Amino acid sequence: MSDVVIAGVGMHPWGKWGRNFVEYGVAAARAALADAGIAWRDVQLVSGADTMRNGYPGYVSGATFAQALGWTGARVASSYAACASGATALEVARAEILAGRCEVALVVGADTTPKGFLAPNAGDRPDDPDWLRFRLLGATNPTYFALYARRRMALYGATETDFAMVRAKNGRHGLENPNARYRKAFSVDEVLASAMVADPLRLLEICATSDGGAAVVLTSAEWAAKRGTEKPVAVRAISTVTPAFPQTVIEMPNFSTDSGVAVPDAVTPFKSAIAAAAYEEAGIGPEDLSLAEVYDLSSALELDWYEDIGLCKAGEAEQLLHDGDTAIGGRIPVNPSGGLACFGEAVPAQALAQVCEVAWQLRGQAGARQVEGAAVGITANQGLFGHGSAVLLSV
Repeated sequence: MSDVVIAGVGMHPWGKWGRNFVEYGVAAARAALADAGIAWRDVQLVSGADTMRNGYPGYVSGATFAQALGWTGARVASSYAACASGATALEVARAEILAGRCEVALVVGADTTPKGFLAPNAGDRPDDPDWLRFRLLGATNPTYFALYARRRMALYGATETDFAMVRAKNGRHGLENPNARYRKAFSVDEVLASAMVADPLRLLEICATSDGGAAVVLTSAEWAAKRGTEKPVAVRAISTVTPAFPQTVIEMPNFSTDSGVAVPDAVTPFKSAIAAAAYEEAGIGPEDLSLAEVYDLSSALELDWYEDIGLCKAGEAEQLLHDGDTAIGGRIPVNPSGGLACFGEAVPAQALAQVCEVAWQLRGQAGARQVEGAAVGITANQGLFGHGSAVLLSV
């Protein structure tokens, strides 16, 4: 059994609430503590996932959430890794427990987002690839998602209907999730009839920006056993890898690749390396998975993740989708929560939200979206500038 377990999880529903992000984080934290049956004063470390859009408190999220919950003298940590921030904060807490520096940790992420798609921060940064792709290429996030989709169409013959099928699947899943922002089923035809945003992606196929919060209580396995924690979920691995040289596949936000001429030995592409590191640490493989929560910034990107986490070989994701394997009731359900299609982006919270969903599934508490017999689950996403993120859980 893992030395670290998830004793409790909690979320604040996603939406466009327009309130202080701290409110969402505190609500999620209290829900996670109640789920674990742990008092706030029992928490020895608060590990926060930072938000860059909410002023100074957002940059010191650990202390911000600790203050809002009430000062107790607990240690704090704050992490920023863009969309991987939640997993990085989780890894900080796990490391503290494994090092014997604490037995109970609370990990929290929350965000309040502006209207519309995410934009770059103000100021000129000509050595920043994220700034450059906005300023020089005009490559907003939807544009970049569309470039990924176009690449898939060129390489593997994916179609707009394939992308719409992913969105329709996730819509059916999210219909059963009380924390999802969008709880409406769409047919493939309805998805294809929505407005074109960045060809070939349509409005219903690109995740929105959202407000929301998620929290996880981690404890040592020994502490959980002594307390009689019900249905603890083992943290088998957390991957926070960076790319290896050379990378010959373009990943956001970069718009060029490393040269493979002088270094002929190919390395694992970055997104594939994220899950591979988690499998190696846990000593299990994709064939052991019961479900996966992946980073569907667009419906097309979800298909790439099927291959990146080892569910199938390159170019076979569409067949997996058409066979119904990735729907609830299929061989390996993907995004039973509804994914970002139904939640939208609340950047510091989303990696933790994935962990919450997998934990609920493994404990058999996912209600109408329950994956039957769920025993092992993985989360996967990436943050800008080479932040990998995968969490592998089991019962």
